Amino acid sequence: MIDADGIRAVLPHRPPMLLVDRVDECVDGESIRAVRQVVATEPWFAATGAPVDDAYPQALVLESWAQTAGVLVTKESPNPDVLSGTVMLFGSASGVEFHGQVTAGQVMEHHVTIGRVIGDSVVAGGRTVVDGTTVMTVDQIIMMFQPASVLRPQAVGKEESHA
Repeated sequence: MIDADGIRAVLPHRPPMLLVDRVDECVDGESIRAVRQVVATEPWFAATGAPVDDAYPQALVLESWAQTAGVLVTKESPNPDVLSGTVMLFGSASGVEFHGQVTAGQVMEHHVTIGRVIGDSVVAGGRTVVDGTTVMTVDQIIMMFQPASVLRPQAVGKEESHA
């Protein structure tokens, strides 16, 4: 099991954008099962003005699942400092389907399995379950790893500036 401190040691995310509470099961390089407790005090509910019994934003269900995938693929080589080393980037997601809603008070259980590793990219898929019911499936997500140095803005010379 990996607790919140262990997750913060692997991912660069911090509250309120850290959307994984703990890892219950992990087979390095293969699969992971992690959970996220959705609570009524999350800023997404206050920001939208929606009642807390409204659905948790689907984008955040996917983000939480993707962070779980991030824990799986970076657990052995963590880099929570995105200003140096190798940075994990979200590439794309396909075949994402929502089969139900998530509301405050519910616990999302994310299941992620690595399908392939291709060079500096990882392909994974899986699902999110609430109370035994699948609420989201992901056919595939692609994550890439790039050196932080190539992601920094390049200095613009005077001849290139657009004043």
